[in-house]
Amino acid sequence: MGKKGIETMVGVFVLLGMVGLVFLALKAANLGSFNAGSTYALTARFDNIGGLKKHAPVRSAGVTVGRVMSIELDRKTYQGVVHMELDSRVEFPRDSSARILTAGLLGDQYIGVEPGADEKILVAGDAIKQTQSAVVLESLISQFLFNKAADAGAGESGGAKK
Repeated sequence: MGKKGIETMVGVFVLLGMVGLVFLALKAANLGSFNAGSTYALTARFDNIGGLKKHAPVRSAGVTVGRVMSIELDRKTYQGVVHMELDSRVEFPRDSSARILTAGLLGDQYIGVEPGADEKILVAGDAIKQTQSAVVLESLISQFLFNKAADAGAGESGGAKK
């Protein structure tokens, strides 16, 4: 193989590497898995959104049915308002609930939608009323350590008598 052939092969290899990096970047940012065809917008209010980010998936039964479009703070209630778009082929009852979940122990956060039993369905512009905020790992750890310290302090003051 001549010098030109080797240079061409290296160029093809570099190009394939760049395509692979773009593919991995899209997968890591959760931008490649949701086909945004016809959608409708919903909102949900959370006391704490944790590490939820724009473009995070909205899932039901583990299936991606939408995306988080934006997150803002309501200046009156100090709640996080999450605007999301869901696939129009997927309809949820009005009494459905949304909660912020974590993929794995330390993975990315997403919104999980649990369908309710109401006969009326959510339509564009509606808000999901029943929400559960994100579980913040740091808060759980500090609460656990505080309880352990309190238990240890109570054990020392109430020691055994001889």
